[in-house]
Amino acid sequence: MLTIDMMIGDEGTRALEHVAMRAKAKSPKQMNVAIVDSLTNFATSYIFHGALLLKSSSSNKHGGNKLKRPNLPFGLRRSLTAKMEQFQPSPANSTPLTPLTFLDRCATVYADSPSIIYGPTSYTWTQTRQRCIQVASSITNLGIKRYDVVSVIAPNIPAMYELYFAIPFTGAVINSINTRLDPRTVSVILKHSESKVVFVDYDSVGVVLEALSMFPRNIDKPRLVLITGSDTMLNEKLRAEFLCTYESMVENGDPGFDWVRPQSELDPIALNYTSGTTSSPKGVVHSHRGMYVIAVESLIEWSVPKQPVYLWTLPMFHANGWSYTWGMAAVGGVNVCLRKFDAAVIYDAVESHGVTHMCGAPVVLNMLSNVSGGKGLKSPVKIMTAGAPPPAAVLARAEAIGFVVSHGYGLTETGGLVVTCAWKGKWDRLPVTERARLKSRQGVRTVGFTDMDVVDPESGLSVNRDGMTLGEVVLRGGCVMLGYLKDPEGTAKCMRENGWFYTGDVAVMHPDGYLEIKDRSKDVIISGGENLSSVEVESVLYTHHAVNEAAVVARADEFWGETPCAFVSLKAEMVGKVTEKEVMEYCRGKMPGYMVPKTVVFKEELPKTSTGKIQKFVLREMAKSMGPLKKSRM
Repeated sequence: MLTIDMMIGDEGTRALEHVAMRAKAKSPKQMNVAIVDSLTNFATSYIFHGALLLKSSSSNKHGGNKLKRPNLPFGLRRSLTAKMEQFQPSPANSTPLTPLTFLDRCATVYADSPSIIYGPTSYTWTQTRQRCIQVASSITNLGIKRYDVVSVIAPNIPAMYELYFAIPFTGAVINSINTRLDPRTVSVILKHSESKVVFVDYDSVGVVLEALSMFPRNIDKPRLVLITGSDTMLNEKLRAEFLCTYESMVENGDPGFDWVRPQSELDPIALNYTSGTTSSPKGVVHSHRGMYVIAVESLIEWSVPKQPVYLWTLPMFHANGWSYTWGMAAVGGVNVCLRKFDAAVIYDAVESHGVTHMCGAPVVLNMLSNVSGGKGLKSPVKIMTAGAPPPAAVLARAEAIGFVVSHGYGLTETGGLVVTCAWKGKWDRLPVTERARLKSRQGVRTVGFTDMDVVDPESGLSVNRDGMTLGEVVLRGGCVMLGYLKDPEGTAKCMRENGWFYTGDVAVMHPDGYLEIKDRSKDVIISGGENLSSVEVESVLYTHHAVNEAAVVARADEFWGETPCAFVSLKAEMVGKVTEKEVMEYCRGKMPGYMVPKTVVFKEELPKTSTGKIQKFVLREMAKSMGPLKKSRM
């Protein structure tokens, strides 16, 4: 049985007494209005505080009190709805999210702290913000306006970092171009993006000028700005191709320039062309909101502290440096820039600057673990790797040196890593090989991402969580791209009406909810009706003591349809000491017969993108040129 006291408690009783007092000396009509008014306010207050609950005097089957929400009278519900519906976005509560605001705050909080270190050159955060403002002013003076595309082709140098703020400070869209692309591809990108200005590092002058020479006569060429070095030597003829130098834009810019805020947080901020593991790169457009979200959640997910020392081994042009271009400004980090690097340069930078964090593809991890000579790091260095599943053997070697490896998954289309292998403390007690196996999985969605799944590409239903059933990875969240530039069909193909972004990556879902990438859909090898993952074969190859790099693609087979073809580079000291047959026999003892490579090709080095991804489409062409195997047998 319910009583008034049970329904509303002491506070509710006092509220009704207040109603009665207000109702005195009023006409009946006025009294009704007063009662409804007071009850409405009372109910609204209680809803907000979670207190408008009915407490049953009878106990439930577990012996506890059963709580219910009351059914409010229709008139009261309508009144509450009207009050709630009155709240609409206003300029005070709906300012567009953008990562550009990080720099303003950073220049206040970390004003005199180092922002960029590049050889003997260093800047503070106050200086970096001022340089970005003045470059933005100069860009605007060139007539660049909102939504124009401004390109940059440069390695990881201070100007490259600054342009990630300076270009969007004008309302324009930054398009950073891979420095290892050939002139034809650069020409295609510049034409497709309709770039208005290109900032060109002196090492890329030849590539860009040749790319522009391929423009049709009826298409306007973008204007060029030269990023010089301390010893840049260009003849007068080449210099005449450039409007000015980067440093002159810094010097001549207005230090009081008021940077251009986005009108909407869905305004575009970046245009990234896919990295080239396929032969047809697409223009991925990202929004201010998306890059804000990915930058913040990447810092949270990796537990990045204030003022880390971040070593730029990951190219900034690769998915905007996985958002850490903007993210480092959010935490006042030190950006240690490198024009070029090898393992020796990285180890020297780590020791000289006290590096705490770095990112890189598994090839960087492999390089560091192969040449350390067994020398451990003085202090742990956190390294985030992605781009391809790192072989367990490489992970184990890297961690033995002192690298604390985190593994994630993302695409150009997500602007950074949206799935990471969230580590569990209990796994630390496992043997090193088991820890490495677990860490090689991509993991679970990041804290700020909405959802991920592995689905059957035909039915769209989730696959079994058994670690064996293959499906396609699908994603959805705030940092997924706006779409492909000038390609509505391509956009619609991957961004379906069911609310998911289809990645084209093949994976399994483990019983614990952790995702593991098995392959790109195009890289799955179908041999005798069996689907096999090239990544699994590669993981076994990497455990061979002589193997430096390995990649597996399909080769036509007259009997089986397709069989695995392994391209392998050997460690320097093992060249000439291992045969193709020995590699095959090694694999035969560690995997089913149908997965064993029927072809092994030794290469001095495997073809890669600038981000360290092995270019499998190049290897597929090599395998194709070999012709089909003649009736091979398992």
